[in-house]
Amino acid sequence: MSDITVVHVMRHGEVHNPDGVLYGRRAGYHLSELGRQMADRVAEHLQDRDVTYVVASPLERAQETAAPIAKTHGLELATDGRLIEAGNVFEGKTFGVGDGALRKPGNWKHLTNPFKPSWGEPYVEQVVRMMSAIEAARDAARGHEAVAVSHQLPIWIVRSFAEKRRLWHDPRRRQCTLASLTSFTYQDDKLVSVGYSEPARDLVPAHLLAGAKPVKGKSKAFGA
Repeated sequence: MSDITVVHVMRHGEVHNPDGVLYGRRAGYHLSELGRQMADRVAEHLQDRDVTYVVASPLERAQETAAPIAKTHGLELATDGRLIEAGNVFEGKTFGVGDGALRKPGNWKHLTNPFKPSWGEPYVEQVVRMMSAIEAARDAARGHEAVAVSHQLPIWIVRSFAEKRRLWHDPRRRQCTLASLTSFTYQDDKLVSVGYSEPARDLVPAHLLAGAKPVKGKSKAFGA
């Protein structure tokens, strides 16, 4: 008989970031109170699932999101650097509407190729490390379920790769809201479906859901 293993790749909860900084891989950015509520909600959502392995990006917001899930299942929280946020040359800067960031000549050299992208870690490199991390979680939870907490862009990129979509995209159309689960189901070592759910959708601020439709329990299955 074959093993069925599910790896739920979770985006972290809301971060306390009053200045609107693009924090990227910077240390010192923790979950907000709302973000902790999101983490608890997902832990509750998964409490009856057969989760035997929980792993997170080394960044604080991911570790704090994963902690209640690991606690609920009586597991030690593992860390995998391959789940980290995508690198970005604009870390530490703000890119709010009207702040003039894109009019600064010093930034133009980083905006020459949106298909790579030229301002950060190449999409292909994100796919390689994320697929490697997901497969490692699959192996650690063989025949059961795993939770791997990561960040929006790497999750969306690896899902796009798995579903055979182009990697360059409009960031406003990513289906990867705060505390969402992108679930990869394997039969033995073969990826057979990708699903998406939002257990904490009612906690996500309305402006982050503008134009988005609720999605729950849908999955894309792959042929044999």
